Formats: sequence, structure tokens, C-alpha cells
Amino acid sequence: MAKDVICGMYVDEAKARFSAEQDGAKYYFCSGKCLETFLAPKKELRKLKLLALFAFALGIPTAAFEYFFKIAWLLPNHVWLFLLATPVQFIAGWRFYRGSWDAIKARQANMDSLIALGTSAAWLYSTIVAFQGVFGLKLFPPEHVYFTESGLIIGFILLGKLMEHVVKGKASSAIRKLMDLQPKTATVLQGMKEIQVPVERIAVNDIVVARPGERIAVDGVVVSGQSAVDESMITGESMPVSKKPGSAVIGGTINKSGMLKFKATKVGSDTALANIVRMVQEAIAARAPMQRLADTVSAYFVPAVIIIAAAAAAFWYFAYGLPFPMALSILIAVLIIACPCALGIATPAAIMIGASKGAQNGILIKNGEFLENARKIQAIVFDKTGTLTKGKPAVTDIVPLAGSYDKGKILQLASIAEKGSEHPIGKAIVEKAAELGIKLPQGKLHQTVAGKGIRADYNGKAILVGNRAFMKDNGLAIAASAEEKIASMEKEGKTAVAVAISRQLIGAIAVADTLKESSKAAVEALQKTGKEVIMLTGDNERTAAAIASQLGIQRVLSNILPGEKAAKIKELQDKGKVVAMVGDGINDAPALAQADVGIAIGAGTDVAKETGGIVLMKDDLLDVAAAIELSRKTVAKMKQNLFWAFFYNIALIPVAAGVLYPFTGILLNPIFAAIAMASSSITVVGNSLLLNRYKLRK
Repeated sequence: MAKDVICGMYVDEAKARFSAEQDGAKYYFCSGKCLETFLAPKKELRKLKLLALFAFALGIPTAAFEYFFKIAWLLPNHVWLFLLATPVQFIAGWRFYRGSWDAIKARQANMDSLIALGTSAAWLYSTIVAFQGVFGLKLFPPEHVYFTESGLIIGFILLGKLMEHVVKGKASSAIRKLMDLQPKTATVLQGMKEIQVPVERIAVNDIVVARPGERIAVDGVVVSGQSAVDESMITGESMPVSKKPGSAVIGGTINKSGMLKFKATKVGSDTALANIVRMVQEAIAARAPMQRLADTVSAYFVPAVIIIAAAAAAFWYFAYGLPFPMALSILIAVLIIACPCALGIATPAAIMIGASKGAQNGILIKNGEFLENARKIQAIVFDKTGTLTKGKPAVTDIVPLAGSYDKGKILQLASIAEKGSEHPIGKAIVEKAAELGIKLPQGKLHQTVAGKGIRADYNGKAILVGNRAFMKDNGLAIAASAEEKIASMEKEGKTAVAVAISRQLIGAIAVADTLKESSKAAVEALQKTGKEVIMLTGDNERTAAAIASQLGIQRVLSNILPGEKAAKIKELQDKGKVVAMVGDGINDAPALAQADVGIAIGAGTDVAKETGGIVLMKDDLLDVAAAIELSRKTVAKMKQNLFWAFFYNIALIPVAAGVLYPFTGILLNPIFAAIAMASSSITVVGNSLLLNRYKLRK
């Protein structure tokens, strides 16, 4: 059985009449309406807005003329009501008839069946009442019609579908954003000539040129040149990775400094980026669905209501001998009392209020499925770079290695050399100097050696800033005492660079991706509630362990690639755990999609936000715990709403079927069925509004 990714219903793949292929994945749908929504979400959203507006534009005047301002200008009041309600019934409500017909052909029952049946019963009964006098008939009491109920039911349910549609994350948007990472064209060498070609035309073994600032077009191996490449969007590695001949490069990553020529090894659907796209598709399509209670019950509720209504009418007419109009009135009353007005808005109303409360506090929850799962979370997996940490390097330590140079002077000299540098480490050093108000004179003759360091002349003296290899290349030996201090910083997961002037090693500067202010408090808060907190990162084991120790996280998964991230989430799920993934990057998208609840950081990429089921707009990790608590409160309201929706229906269906008639002589007038419907709706909306009184705690 496949899952309809629009409505969440199960679909038998062998019998499915509606399906679509997109980006190599096949999707199945329960109805043509869901297929249209999948293929044209913007068109469907606009149509829903217009239909909901149309339903209320005619439904509200219908209510006014039915209950408050009866009119008899040219035509009887009931006829005016008929003219107002009929377009709502068959234009705004046409989608429900179509959905019902699709369900009948698929031998299934859904919410559309309930809506079409109930509103049609109210409309048909009211139409007979409105026109029976024209034909000299008196089948039903002429005082009451139920056009308002039929019209506003459709309006409210369309509004619920509109709200659900707006907040629902679309996998197609996430996938499109992923695919946009790959450049449209690339420079390929043909002989000694460089030509621009569409990226789709790159073949395996082509030599591709990547200049500074350009994205790597496809996966490959460097054949000439040296550079630093930002791979954070693919691997999660916070620091740019040095590339030289023989190094592998990944399509979609950004070349930062030098020019590279590389041989294409994977193109088209074989690239790492294409694999990420495919994993997002598969994880979203294969996610275990939360079958909504209303959808599950509808499969039994619809035929049960029809049988009860028909059986009750037949019993009172044939067995008890009641007049046909009274028996028909019983049938209509049962169908009206079973009309799913409250049932249709029970979940959307709670979602709307809960989502609104979350949005007011910087927490965006996309749909009921994530609300349902969030309160069940047992393990929370945090990405490191950009989630627990700030995602950009900053100076953490300045260690003097020569007595005559203090920390301020070491930082100033290093910043003079790095001034204007595009390398993240150089930028971090200059930013630290600016933060401390250190003046930076202009150096001269800047020379960068990709992957090693930078040299500049200042006041006739050469300043060197770089790694051990760079110092060695320039004839400087690092003393054992200095090596010990540099190694100590590296054991803490920091990147250490040496600073020298006039062939004298004067100091070392450590740069690292630093923790966000809320990270430690967020981890502690979650651990106190019994959640297992896990850190997952593409960084090396040493860097990951250093960060985890600062946060008190016991379980760390390091050196993890994007495909492995999703696999690690799946491993936890296979052990029976409900897993949340918290991330911010493109490389997190497959894991966010695979998790039972994907929680995206608002400051992260659009792809992470599209793929995540919950988005923390304020970039505050304490909101992870707040989102779980909000989920618990909102789901409680959803369950209460469904209880009241079913309570009114189930409690009054026997009354509508005439169970009290032999004892009291009373039959439920359809007007009371309508009042019960209105009461259940008021109860559901009022109960949902109580969520506004809830205050999120951190």
C-alpha cells in the first residue's frame, strides 16, 4: 500500500487510478483532486481561497436571511435562501462530490463522502420544503429549512483545507531548491580551449574548470590547481577543505580561492547532490503515515450512517406504520445529525490555534502529522554545524610564543596579513581585531598559498600566518614547547595557525566554530525531560568530541556524510524510537525528511526549512523543548475536539432514528439536528480557542 502524499490516505498501488512521476519517484493518489493538488499546488491554493471566499460570501447572507431578516421581496424567503445556497452546494462543494465519486470507484470511503452526503441531505430537505407549496404539497413542516447549515459546513471545511494547505511543507519545493544548487552551465576544456556547456552535457572524464567563487558542477577528482572548497552544504564540515591534485570534489560545493581543474567522475543522477535529492523524495514518500482518526473512522462511519438512516426510515414506515413524510423526516434527521461539520474542523481548528500560538513564539509547526509525532519524541538528534554551533569560525585563543609579543600585537600582525582575505580563518582573525578595536595598517605584497597560509610585508618585515607546512616551507622550525601548545588546542577540536614575523615564530591563534548561546541550556532541558540527545556531524571525531563535552552530550556520531545521516536516523527508528532531527543545512535535508519530526533552524537554508516539519524561526534551541510541549497541548485539544465531534453524532443518531418515539411520542425534528451540528462546531472552536490562554515555558 502506498501513501497519498496530499491527504495521507492509503492507496492500493495495483488498483490506483491516479498516479504521477516526478524526478524519478512515483506517487499514488486516492482521487483526481489530490493528483491536481500535487501537480499544481499554487493553482490549487488559489482555487481553495476563491472557493472558501465564495462559500462564506453567500453563506453568511443565507444565515442572516434564514434566522434574522426574513425577506419576501418578489419571491418567498425560502426561495431566496435556495438561490443563495445552491451555488455554494454545487460550485464550492463540487470537489466533495468529485472526491466521493472517486472514493466510490476505488471502493473506499473518505471525508468527502461524509461531507457530500450530509450537506446534500440538508440541501435536498430544504429544497423540498422551499418548493413543496408551489406544487400544492405539504411533505414537511414549512417553517424550517437548513440551507445555512449546508452552505456554512462547506465554507468551514474549505477553510480548514485552506489552512492545512498553507502550512503544509511541500516536498517538491525542497527538491527544487536542492536541484538549484547545481549550476546551469560549466566550463569544460576541449583541447586547449575552454567552452561553456550546459551541466547536463558534461560526460564522465571531461575536464571541468572551477574558478574562485564558482560552484563545482559535478563530482570529480582534481587534476591541477590548489584551492579551499566550502563543502558545508554537502558534508557539514564547518571549515573549507583544502584541495590539490588527487583530491575529490563534490558537485554543488563552492570553490573559495584558487582555480581548479578536475576530471568528472560522476554526472547526472549519479552525483552526490542527485543522491541527496533522491533520498529526500524517498524519505518523504516512505514516511510512516499518521492516519488521522477522522479518515480512519470515515471508512466505517459513512456506510454505518447510511444503513442506520435507511433502516430507521424503513422500520418506522413498514413495521410501525408511520406516514411516509415522517419516515423520510427520520432519514433526513439521521443524515443531518451525522453530518461531519465539527468532525471536519476538529483537527484543522486545533492546528490553526496551536500553529498560531507557536508562530507568536517563533515556532512554526507545519501540519497535524508533526504535531502528532512531536509529543512522542524519545531521541533528539542535533546536527552540529550551524545548529548547536554558530556555523562560522571565530577566534577562541591567542597564545604568545615569544616573550616580546603580547596577544594584542600577535592579533594585529596576523590581521594585517589577513586583511582582505576571503578565507574563513582569515576573516575570523580580522573580525576579532575589529571587535577589540585594534587598528590595522595596510600591509603590502600579499601572497596566498592555497591550503597553507598567507604572507604579507609590513614595515619591511615579512609576516607569515599559516599551518606547520607553511612555516616549514618558509624555513621556520616549530620548537617542541610551541608544538605542544598548538597540539593542545587542536586536541580541543580547534584549528590552530602559527604567526611569525621576520623569521621568528611569535604566537599561535586558534579558530573554531563556537557554540550558540542557547545550546547548552537546550540540551540540559531536553535531558531533564528524559529525551536522549545525540550529536551528529560531518566533522572529524576530535572536533565533534570537543563540542559534545562542552554540551554534556554522551553520544556522538562523527564523520557522517549526508546519506549516512538519514541512515543513522533510520537505525534509531528501527530500534522502535520516535526520532526528531534538528538541523539547518542542505546536507541535513534527507535526515530531516527521514525523521519522525524534522526540526529546522530558522536561520538555516530554505531547503532545511521546507523539509523540516517544525521550524524554529528565532534560531533559539530552547524552542525545541517548547515545541514538544506545544505539540502535547495541541494534540490534547485535537483529541478533545474529535471526542466532542463524535459525541454529538453518536449520542444523537439513536435519537434521530426515533429510539425515544415509542416511550415519549417524540421524533427529533431536523432543526434540532442542525442545532446539534452547530453546537458541536461551537464546542470544537471554543475548545480550540482555549489554547490561546496557554503560555509557552522555556
